[in-house]
Amino acid sequence: MSFDTPLFLCGPLREPKQMLADQEYSGHTSIHDDNMAEKLGFRAGPIEGPTHFSQFTPLLADIWGQAWFERGCFSAHFQNMVVEGEQVRAFVERPAPGVNKVRAWAEKADGTVVLEASASLGPDDGESLLDQRMAKLRPPQQLIILSDLHVGMTGKEDEPVSMGADQNMGNLYPFSLKQKLERITENSAWFSDAASTPWGRAIIPLEMVSVLAEYSSDLAAFPVKQPVIGLFADQEIRMIDGPLFVGEDYLIRREVVALSESKRTESYWIRTRIYDANGATLKAEMLLNHATLKHSYADYEAEAASR
Repeated sequence: MSFDTPLFLCGPLREPKQMLADQEYSGHTSIHDDNMAEKLGFRAGPIEGPTHFSQFTPLLADIWGQAWFERGCFSAHFQNMVVEGEQVRAFVERPAPGVNKVRAWAEKADGTVVLEASASLGPDDGESLLDQRMAKLRPPQQLIILSDLHVGMTGKEDEPVSMGADQNMGNLYPFSLKQKLERITENSAWFSDAASTPWGRAIIPLEMVSVLAEYSSDLAAFPVKQPVIGLFADQEIRMIDGPLFVGEDYLIRREVVALSESKRTESYWIRTRIYDANGATLKAEMLLNHATLKHSYADYEAEAASR
């Protein structure tokens, strides 16, 4: 007997943990600090979006196995913030045989949607959710905070990076991988025990690829006016020749690929390419929509009026 009924995998309810309360950039705390979040009109400091990616990893590994870690792409649009103490569950569409792209989403315990996403297996997986969202962007009418940026702008220099197990990841991410693994929602021996993995190396968890990719972002020196508070609105992580390994040296290059605007935000979309240490082989990419809050920039109204 067969049915056309779509089926889904879902994980358990989890309580993701806040680890960015002490985050700093450009000399000030971030939206993840409760006091700063309240000043901006939010009820508390939200948990960083990619933290939720970990809940999808067991589901996608169940669908695509080892290949997911080597060629998987998770492309997400964040819809509602989560604060510590709230529970979240991940859902993934179960694909028909031979299908290499599925719909995914996360919900709070009360059904509030946290994020929507596409998950796929490259290299021939077509457009991701963020490819589709970028294609619909309208040119911004007037940029103030981002007025000195332009599409095609690249970072000022190549950025050598790595992530050791005990390495503190700096002001942006004031913790180590080892500390993250003590609080991550879905832990695996593959993240810490080299002998347990198919590659003979411990691998960086999906949510921590975001940390690796942003760790040295200040070296790009993109001319975003400060002080300003931002948040992640859209994020995609794609493995091309993965996975990425703990303790391995990599080289990062960045490019502004889109600029956009909403009533409350100005956004710059950065594609971060992660290469091997020689800068010759592309290993992974991250696409990130940095949404800066207009009302967090003190001179916004005055500069807008003077245009």
